[in-house]
Amino acid sequence: MLRTYLGRAASATRHQTTSFAQSTIKIRRDFSSSRVLAAVAPRADLNINGKKCSIPTGLFINGEFVASQSGSTMPVEDPSTGKELVRVQEGRSEDVDLAVKVARETFEEGSWSFSDPAHRGQLLNRLANILEANLEEITSIECADTGKTFRQASALDVPGSIGTLRYYGGWADKVLGLTSFNIPGAFAYTRREPVGVCGQIIPWNFPLLMFIWKIAPALATGNTVVIKSAEATPLSALKACEYIQQAGFPKGVVNLISGYGKTAGNAIANHMDVDKLAFTGSTTTGRAILKASSESNLKKVTLELGGKSPNIIFPDADLEKAVEWSAWGINMNFGQTCHAGTRIYVHEDVYDKFLEAYTKRMKSIQVGDPFDSTTDQGPQNSKMQYDKILGYIESGKQEGATVSLGGSAIEKPGGGYYIEPTIFTDCKPEMKIMREEIFGPVVAISKFSDEAEVIKHANDTHYGLAAAVHTKDYERAVRVTNALKAGTTWVNMYNFVHWSIPFGGYKESGLGRECGEAALENYTETKAVYLNMGIPAPRG
Repeated sequence: MLRTYLGRAASATRHQTTSFAQSTIKIRRDFSSSRVLAAVAPRADLNINGKKCSIPTGLFINGEFVASQSGSTMPVEDPSTGKELVRVQEGRSEDVDLAVKVARETFEEGSWSFSDPAHRGQLLNRLANILEANLEEITSIECADTGKTFRQASALDVPGSIGTLRYYGGWADKVLGLTSFNIPGAFAYTRREPVGVCGQIIPWNFPLLMFIWKIAPALATGNTVVIKSAEATPLSALKACEYIQQAGFPKGVVNLISGYGKTAGNAIANHMDVDKLAFTGSTTTGRAILKASSESNLKKVTLELGGKSPNIIFPDADLEKAVEWSAWGINMNFGQTCHAGTRIYVHEDVYDKFLEAYTKRMKSIQVGDPFDSTTDQGPQNSKMQYDKILGYIESGKQEGATVSLGGSAIEKPGGGYYIEPTIFTDCKPEMKIMREEIFGPVVAISKFSDEAEVIKHANDTHYGLAAAVHTKDYERAVRVTNALKAGTTWVNMYNFVHWSIPFGGYKESGLGRECGEAALENYTETKAVYLNMGIPAPRG
């Protein structure tokens, strides 16, 4: 992800209407296997920001958009209005079973899993080209579905997705084994082989980017995928599967289930024929997934979970830059990111000066229509998330913290889930707003007096996803970042993540790493092969 903004958004006027295209309902059989697919699903034509977008609404199984076997659908809401945007097919356990069967057959056939790695890389790059050619369309869909601003999504989410695809496209033919001639009488080597069928469950806050983060390393290494999108934000993943069709990926390599966690997600987590599971979401659900793995087939699990990240301002920091980066630390996706800088620790010598400048900066944030080019913050993603954030704000008030800015919902004529950027001061370590992940535009600011004290406070959390230090003293920067128990640490910046660098957390922030070369380890098994070059068989 890059912190540069690509141009200005389109017109601020947005009207959304939905119409379902006619489609022939029939049973389809792929006669090359035993796969039977459900009725073909309709499409939805949406008017997003004055432009027509056609989106498939079915489950994506064996290269086709199909209806769920139950015939059930689920609503997708527009967070800027709180009204239904469209309905999509709702996948359940029986649909997961079918998708896993298709993924297993595709994997075992070997034409994908042991295909020329360079070909897999070419397909990933082709998908990146299609995303790039349809940047405005996919960005508009992402904004309508999530409430993201066009400005942020077009600068971060879509370019980040394209970059990730190109990065792993380049890795596809470079996943190599090792050789050893060091054993007398033997030659040994290792093979990096695909794991198999990979179940993947993604969150609602970065639906397109997380879709790509998950599938790219899995596909580069020859796996097949059954991925579940978040029930609140399924649209960009559905559109991306249409692009996957256009790119020419073989049928059955990527299978997408739109559905609820308690049904479809649970079915993937407990499935006996899923070899690997990758999950991004809450720590509570992460625990349930680990339990499901232990009670099913001990599938390999990687988890990218929550955070309560500290952001430390030392007295020698460039305050102007520290204010700007700290604002971005909470304004990126309006606080709806696991590595948001929600705990700001400011040295007592510069506390008042920082707070004054930071408050002024946060006051300047424009909250409104995601498609307005002047908007910095759109709506929160859902009514559930909106209510949760307001609950935390009320908790901070009740526990005695001071609301220095914001602290209320914003009523808009068209409805929607808007909340004021909020600053709490006079915060104590035991307060809920200091301990729990809020996932909204809310920060808590505390004073500190020395380095040892702030390191202790920064590490006083069950989480360990990210942290930041602002200082001109690079000896201090290295010393403090080394002491912070967090998977990603920044110096004089915040919320900058790149697809080539591993991302993940310590403690209850997860297991394993995504992005970078490290992610390839999640999707390969290492096989050791010994060749006897003259060692006699041992005698009893």
